[in-house]
Amino acid sequence: MDEDVLAEVGPRLKRLRKARGATLGALAEATGISVSTLSRLESGGRRPSLELLLPIARAHQVPLDELVGAPPVGDPRVRTEPVTRGDRTMLPLTRRPGGLQAYKLVIRPGNPDREQRTHEGYEWLYVLNGRLRLRLERHDVVLEPGEAAEFDTRVPHWFGPAADRPVEILSLFGPQGERMHTRARPRARETGQEP
Repeated sequence: MDEDVLAEVGPRLKRLRKARGATLGALAEATGISVSTLSRLESGGRRPSLELLLPIARAHQVPLDELVGAPPVGDPRVRTEPVTRGDRTMLPLTRRPGGLQAYKLVIRPGNPDREQRTHEGYEWLYVLNGRLRLRLERHDVVLEPGEAAEFDTRVPHWFGPAADRPVEILSLFGPQGERMHTRARPRARETGQEP
């Protein structure tokens, strides 16, 4: 990093912390960095490093570029490369470290692995095209375009195409507690009522 850029990091960190109403103690607790190190970092007495800046960026939920004062790119479009793993192509729609993450997923039929898995977090799914089958513990539902589902990912789950064609969805994934409050419309066969 350029020396002028480095000199501005400390004051920028202090302004950001104060704007958020956080104390050095609260930030130390959130980052695992000692109060004295944070204080020296803000005053310019400690040279910023990625090891220190990454946890601070996560705690404030801002991109690292904002902490170091990187010049704006001018073009607001998110430019990411799709990642394909097996039957799933994932396009990240957010680049913010920590916090809520958004993805566009295209899932192709044909993967025989339908084992339910668990992990930390909370997920919200919205069907754009195709039909999505969601198995959530003992529940087995099919979502149509325009329908959404939300669930705690610590509950055993699996989702994929409900038919012999790909399904396209938006997925919002975040740590426990960052919950969306949109629910899937109950299917007629689940409620016993006709649509």
